[in-house]
Amino acid sequence: MQIEKDRVVEIDYTLKDDNGEVLDSSAGRQPLSYIQGAGNLIPGVENALEGKNAGERLEITVPPETGYGVRDDSLVMSIEREKFGEVEDLKEGLRFRMDTPDGPAIFTVMAIGETEVQVDGNHPLAGMTLNFDITVQSVREATTEELEHGHVHE
Repeated sequence: MQIEKDRVVEIDYTLKDDNGEVLDSSAGRQPLSYIQGAGNLIPGVENALEGKNAGERLEITVPPETGYGVRDDSLVMSIEREKFGEVEDLKEGLRFRMDTPDGPAIFTVMAIGETEVQVDGNHPLAGMTLNFDITVQSVREATTEELEHGHVHE
C-alpha cells in the first residue's frame, strides 16, 4: 500500500545535521506513527514520503523552508525577570508557552540576567538543513476515529 493522504504510516528514522551529528532517532524505540496529510510532520519529510511503500528506504535533505523554518531574529527578546514571578525552576533551556499577537507560541529561555531573561521563540531546529535517513515500516488506512482526532491511535 502506498503512502497517500489519510493513511497511517510507521517510519524508523535518524535525523542528522550538516556535520553528521545525530539530532534525533527512533533507534531503540517504537517507529514514529503519523497520518499522511494531517500536518503531523514537517512538509519536507511528508512530501518526500508521498507515494512510497512499506520497506522503502529514503535519504532526504530538508532545507529550513520546508523544515522548521528560517530563523526569525524578531523572536529573540528580553523580558523583565519579574514577569516570571514565582517560577522556581527558571533556568536556561526551560520551555514555556507565551501569548503573542499571532497567538500562543513556545519560547525557550536562553540566558538569565539579574533584571532580564533572554528568550527565543524559534524552534530549536529553525534555520537548519536537516538530513533524514528513513525506512518505511508500514502503511495502512486510518480509522474514522483517527481521522476525526488527527492522530494515530495505538
